[in-house]
Amino acid sequence: MIKINLLESVTDRPKGAALVEDKVSSPRIQTLLLALTVFGLMALAMSFEYVSVNRAHAAAQKELENQRRINKEMLAVQKEQMELEKKAQEIQARIDAIKKLRESQQGPSAVLHEIKARFDAVPGLYLKSIENRNGEITIKGESPNEYSVTKFGQSLEFSNGLFSNLNIETQREVATSGPATSGAAASNAELQKPEVVSFTVKAGFGASKAQTPPPAGAPAGQVAMKK
Repeated sequence: MIKINLLESVTDRPKGAALVEDKVSSPRIQTLLLALTVFGLMALAMSFEYVSVNRAHAAAQKELENQRRINKEMLAVQKEQMELEKKAQEIQARIDAIKKLRESQQGPSAVLHEIKARFDAVPGLYLKSIENRNGEITIKGESPNEYSVTKFGQSLEFSNGLFSNLNIETQREVATSGPATSGAAASNAELQKPEVVSFTVKAGFGASKAQTPPPAGAPAGQVAMKK
């Protein structure tokens, strides 16, 4: 015979929130829920940390690439600068070589050319000799008057440094230039020879200085006139 306990009615059993509260109040359920909460928080923290680390890594990688690019550009600029410096040194070496070549070409022919040009500019001058010793030029000649000698000396003095340390000595004497004669004609010619101004010019010849004119107001070379 089946017995039914009418005291335990279906309406007396817990339902809804009461049932959940009844189950939550169980220590085992509470422990499980706490564990799930802790694991959930840990997973959330790990996820946040993972995202933060990835972002920091991406930023660091981007900065590294930027620094590498800058370093590469700097290396390219340094290489280009070294090439330009090398080219500049080569050009300067060529310039120095050309200067040395020009200086070496300023020999006796250049001296004669410069002196001849100045002699031709002053009519009446007669050249006796030219001597070049250790860069010092000694010019000896005759002139009909002292004005021509002075004019010739000025052409040497104001030569933008081509001739320097100019010194002129003059002396009146009987002319020695002219065609040779003999006998009585020579005696008459000797008596008729006029007096001329014999001059000696000493100056330094520096062709390399001709490119650099003396500064304004600088004292010119001294010209000594002796009679």
